Amino acid sequence: MSMNDGKFELPYDSPVVPAMLEEDSEISFRCYPGIACFNACCKQSDITLAPYDIIRLKKRLGLDSSEFLKTHTLPYEMDQHGMPGVKLRNVNDESPVCQFMTDAGCSVYEDRPTACRYYPLGLLSMKKKDEKSDEVHYALVEEDHCKGHCEDHKLTVGEYRREQGVVEYDDLNRDWHRIILKKRSAGPAIGTPPEMSFQLFFMASYDLDRFRRFVLSDSFRKTYDLDAAFYDSVADDDIELLKFGYRLMMQVFFGEMSVPMVDKAVEKRLAERGEVIAMRHEAEKKAWQEKQERLKRDASVEDGETVVNVCGEGGCGSND
Repeated sequence: MSMNDGKFELPYDSPVVPAMLEEDSEISFRCYPGIACFNACCKQSDITLAPYDIIRLKKRLGLDSSEFLKTHTLPYEMDQHGMPGVKLRNVNDESPVCQFMTDAGCSVYEDRPTACRYYPLGLLSMKKKDEKSDEVHYALVEEDHCKGHCEDHKLTVGEYRREQGVVEYDDLNRDWHRIILKKRSAGPAIGTPPEMSFQLFFMASYDLDRFRRFVLSDSFRKTYDLDAAFYDSVADDDIELLKFGYRLMMQVFFGEMSVPMVDKAVEKRLAERGEVIAMRHEAEKKAWQEKQERLKRDASVEDGETVVNVCGEGGCGSND
C-alpha cells in the first residue's frame, strides 16, 4: 500500500476510503441491535487476532491458550518469510459466518477482538525504514451492507475508540505491532528468520500458557538472570507474561538487551550444544560407515547373482 499527499492508493474495489484519519478526525457512525444491517458484518467474518484478543477470549471461554488455538483459530502466514499469524475460525471452513454470532448479536461481545471493536475503522501502523518510532493513523471502511454510516451520530476517532473500549487493546498489542513493523522495515538484510524464532514468536504472541511453561522451566532459569519476584509475577498473570514476551522477542530478534542473562550462560549452552552436536556427528559418521560397508557387501552379492543369472539364462553351467 502506498501513500501520496495523505491519500492511500488502494485497489479500486477496496472498502477502505483512501484518506488518512487522525485521533481528532470526525466520523459519523452508529451500530445497534435495531439497525437494518445488524449482524451483517459478522456474516462476512475475516478476523485476525492479536495477542490480547486471545487472552480475553480464552478466559471468556474457560480454555488454556493451546486449546483455544486448536478449537477456535486457523493459522496463516503474515509475510513471505512465513511469520505466523492466527485468524478466528468461522462456523465452518465453507462459511464466512463468525462462530460467535447469534441472532441476538455477538455472544462474546464484552471480550470481542480488536478488529471487531475498530469496525468501521482500520488501524494503520507504519514505520519508515530509517526511523525508530512508528506512526499510527486510521482509515474508514465503508461497505455496501453497512447502514451505520447513515446514522446521525458524529464523533471523533478518539471518542469512537474510547466508546468501543479499544484503547486498552491497543495499549497491550502496541509492542507486538512494533515487533512486526521492525521486522518488516528491516528489509531483506534480515533474511529468512530461523524456525526457532518463529516458534518463539508464536508462543509469546498466541500460545501464552505454553510460553509460561517455557519461561518457568529449569533451562530458562539457568539462562536468564531473573529473580523470584519475576517468576511469581508471570506464574499467574497473563498481562505480565505478555509484556515480558515482547521484551524477550525484541532481545532475541533484534539484540535489544533488556532481559539480563546469567554470566556465561550463552557460552555454557553453546558448549553443551557443541557436545551434543559432536555426539550426533559421531553417530552419523558411524552410521555412514556402517551403511558403506553394507552397500559393499550388497554389491558383492548382486554381482555374483548377476553372473549366475546370466549364465543360467544361457544354459551354461559355470563361469568358465
